Amino acid sequence: MSIMITGVGSFIPNLKRKNSDFLKHEFLNIDGSGFPHANEVTIEKFKAITGIEERRYLEEELTTSDMATVAAQKAIEDAGIDPETLDYIIVAHNYGDVKHGSVQSDAVPSLATRVKHNLRIKNPSCVGYDVLFGCPGWIEAVIQAQAFMRCGMAKKCLVIGAEALSRVVDKYDRDSMIFSDGAGATVLEVAEGDGGILAHQSATFAYQEAHHIYFGKSNRAEEKDDTRFIKMNGRKIYEFALTHVPTAMKTCLEKSGKTIDDVKKIFIHQANEKMDDAIVARFYKLHKRPVPPNVMPMSIQELGNSSVATVPTLLDLVRRGEIKDQKLSKGDVIILASVGAGMNINAVVYQY
Repeated sequence: MSIMITGVGSFIPNLKRKNSDFLKHEFLNIDGSGFPHANEVTIEKFKAITGIEERRYLEEELTTSDMATVAAQKAIEDAGIDPETLDYIIVAHNYGDVKHGSVQSDAVPSLATRVKHNLRIKNPSCVGYDVLFGCPGWIEAVIQAQAFMRCGMAKKCLVIGAEALSRVVDKYDRDSMIFSDGAGATVLEVAEGDGGILAHQSATFAYQEAHHIYFGKSNRAEEKDDTRFIKMNGRKIYEFALTHVPTAMKTCLEKSGKTIDDVKKIFIHQANEKMDDAIVARFYKLHKRPVPPNVMPMSIQELGNSSVATVPTLLDLVRRGEIKDQKLSKGDVIILASVGAGMNINAVVYQY
């Protein structure tokens, strides 16, 4: 028995925000102090580290569950299935539906329930629930879905990652330039033969690392309300990721029975180009191999960091031939990997 991805879809918002759009922003340090240099310098340094040139924001009238629905519809169409035959709908996110101009997160009913409602699925045996697992949420939801399928509880699952980070950023924090919006979805099905999900690895490091990413007050001390925003300790996250993600990928690959020479592509969470490059370089160093050319597709330059949506969106773009010099062929062994709030990490080895 194999667990195969039979359909993929994504929603990429139309609103582009280029780095130049931030030239007139007032960026402040966490203590409220200003930067000693002009925004042009801040943005130039930001691009050199993250690789981000622009990002996407969803339209004012849309929410996270709206994006998730569109991505789901595309994945269902790509798989060619009747949505009434789905056993589970699992939506990975972190902040629920935050309406434009609102300071409240709305996750009741769950986003999975909202997506099922939007898809007009009548079957009550199609169970919908949400996963909050930081940026690795979509991969973790895939791991959960395949567990249901391996034990005979499901045959078809819809797994979605969707987030609208533009609704929870502090405009005075330069890290706000990292974040973006989007959704990616996949249909997983039980199939005969070899391939599909070969192995997985997950971990939560919470003893010292739990609050590397957190909700905190605005960097502007004069803000009088208690609204909180997504915050992170970039240096600690970078060090954490380089220490733990390559080893998780290596362990997962060993579980799969495949070798480093079998790996054709690594679909890693689009968090920060410099960090992703370093993770993959260290992963290959563990195997005493140089990094092969074109092994790591990237979308962060144009799409930014959309949290749980980055990996499925990237997979969709490569499948559709929309990233230059990147393609997948039948039989290719790929690794899906992510790191994020929690601090959580995970990896999946998949044979296409």
